[in-house]
Amino acid sequence: MDNTPAPGGRVPRRRVLVTGASGGIGSAVAHAFAELGDRVAVHCNSAREKANAVRAELRGDGHVVVEGDIATGSTTVVQATVDALGGIDVLVNNAAVVTPAHPVSTDFADWQQAWRTTFEVNVLGTAAITHQVAARMVEQGIGGRIVNVGSRGAFRGEPEHPAYGASKAALHSMGQSLAVSLAKHRIAVSTVAPGFVRTDRVEDRLAGDGGRAIAQQSPFERVALPSEVAAAVVYLASREALWASGTILDLNGASYLRT
Repeated sequence: MDNTPAPGGRVPRRRVLVTGASGGIGSAVAHAFAELGDRVAVHCNSAREKANAVRAELRGDGHVVVEGDIATGSTTVVQATVDALGGIDVLVNNAAVVTPAHPVSTDFADWQQAWRTTFEVNVLGTAAITHQVAARMVEQGIGGRIVNVGSRGAFRGEPEHPAYGASKAALHSMGQSLAVSLAKHRIAVSTVAPGFVRTDRVEDRLAGDGGRAIAQQSPFERVALPSEVAAAVVYLASREALWASGTILDLNGASYLRT
């Protein structure tokens, strides 16, 4: 898994599972690993057509699409990846949901539903996938990498989407706990925490005066590109990044600085 060159200088192809890879950051991450020669399992919940399109665009061969709702904690996503790729060397926990805005003034029933829906996917479902993949990596005995896609919102707060901010804080904490417990198996666990990223999901928020205000949160006066997040994920999944295990890497263009 550590990309040590084999005899003759050939680097082994890693087996990479990217959840939520039918678009946005996940698609960019899938492309970045494929560019390195790795084989990628492109996960989707139900957007099979979009996932197939991403897979078809990936460089190289041996890529697959795996479908399943991670909120159910089902083993099908991980098992399908193992069946297709022969194992898993890298897991990128990118799948997440953002519910409609639910500030504290929201109706109680809607407030409760927003929290349940968000945590079922962003925390409980991701934890289930991670448990299954970690067990497989331990069984393989060759180490591994787990990279979580968190959020700036875990630190600065999300007043309109508090469940999302809280779920990402939980994801950050889970990553640090697992970084300690899995180190003995040579499995490194780390997290990236992006700010705004230009994806289809937020394109409407980046238009007009509202979009300009969001861009101006950063002194670079723009938001991130998915490829910039993908570059950080690829680094944290690399052999050289073992010592970054446990880190939470801010990727917000200096739009939020924490101490």
